Amino acid sequence: MRTNHLNLLLVLVLVLFVMSTRANGAEKNVMLYTPYTQIAVPPGESINYSVDVINNSDEVKNASILVEGMPRGWKYEMKAGGWTVSQISVLPGEKKNFSLKVDVPFKVNKGTYHFTVTAPGVVELPLTVTVSEQGTYQTDFTTKQPNMQGNSKSTFNFSATLKNQTADQQLYALMAEAPRGWNVTFRVGGKQATSAQVEANATENISIDITPSATVQAGSYKIPIHATTSSTSADIELEVVITGSYDIELTTPRGLLSTDITAGDTKRIDLVVRNNGSAELKDVQLSASKPVDWEVTFEPSKIEKMTAGSTTNVTATIKASKKALPGDYVTKMTAKTPEVNTTAEFRISVRTPMIYGWLGVLIIVIVLGGVYYLFRKYGRR
Repeated sequence: MRTNHLNLLLVLVLVLFVMSTRANGAEKNVMLYTPYTQIAVPPGESINYSVDVINNSDEVKNASILVEGMPRGWKYEMKAGGWTVSQISVLPGEKKNFSLKVDVPFKVNKGTYHFTVTAPGVVELPLTVTVSEQGTYQTDFTTKQPNMQGNSKSTFNFSATLKNQTADQQLYALMAEAPRGWNVTFRVGGKQATSAQVEANATENISIDITPSATVQAGSYKIPIHATTSSTSADIELEVVITGSYDIELTTPRGLLSTDITAGDTKRIDLVVRNNGSAELKDVQLSASKPVDWEVTFEPSKIEKMTAGSTTNVTATIKASKKALPGDYVTKMTAKTPEVNTTAEFRISVRTPMIYGWLGVLIIVIVLGGVYYLFRKYGRR
C-alpha cells in the first residue's frame, strides 16, 4: 500500500514538473526587443523607442504591455497602428511592433534613470536613460541670422524662434530697444502683434521687421529684443549695419534750369552734381533725353567716385538742330548710379538765327526806299 502511494506521489511530481517546464518555456518564447536600451539625452528631449513583441511559440499570445518605474514628472505614450495600445496579440512565429515615446522634462537633474517595459508575468525589457546635463525651467529665444547689412532706406527682416521650456502656457510680451526714430514691428503667424502665446514645451516663430530712421548715419547698431512674462523671459540681440544713405542731386550753380539757343548753334551749360547722402557713390553716369536731331554731350561723362557731401562740376554741351523751329524744348539730364539716380529738366528756348533778323531789316529798308522813290517821282503830278 505504501508502495502504491509512493508511486502516485512520484507521478504527481512528474506531472507538475512537466507543466512547470512548459510554462517556463512558454514565457521564454515571448520576447520584447529594442536595439537601444541605454541612451544619453539632454533635458527636454523626446525619446522614440521602437519595440518588437516576438512570439516564438506555436500558439497566439496576447501580451499586456505596461511601463513600470517611470521617473516622476516624465511622460510616455505607447502607440501602434496610430492608436494608443495597452495589449498586443501576436500570431505564432511572428512579431508585432509598437512605439514608445518618452518625454524627458526640462526641469530634471543630471543623472541616470531606469524604467521597464513589461508584459506582466511573461517578459521584461529594462531601459536606461542618462540625462547629460542639469535641466532648467526657462524660455529659449534664438535666431539663426542675428546681423544684417544694408542702406538706410532698407527694411531688415529677421526670423526668430521662441521656445517655451516651461510646464505652463505663457503669454510673452514682445519689446525692442531701438534707437530713436527707428521702427520695430513683430509678426506672429503672419500678423502684426505685440505679444505671443506659446503652449508648454512648444515653439513659435517670430518675424521682426526693423526700419532705420530716415536720418540714420552709416555705422553698426545693436537692437536688444525681449520676450517677457511674469515668470520667465529671454532676450536676443540683433545687429543692423548701415552702409549709408544714397542721395544725388543734379542742378546748375545758380539753380537755374532754363536757357536759350539759336537753331543750329551750340550752347555750354555748367552743371553741379552733389552727393547729398552719407555713403560714397561710384560710377556716376551722365546721360540726356533730348529732342530729335539734337546733340548733348558731357565733360566728364562719368564720375568715378564721389565721397559723401562732395560736389563735382560737369559741363553739358547742347547742339540744337538746324531745323529746330522757334519755341520751347525740354531736355532731361540724368545722373545715375546702381544705387540711386536723379533727373533735371531743362527748358530751352530756340531763337531764329541773326541772319534772318538782318534779312528782315534789309527787306523793310528796301520797301521803305521804294516807297520814298515813288513819292519823289510821282508825288508832284
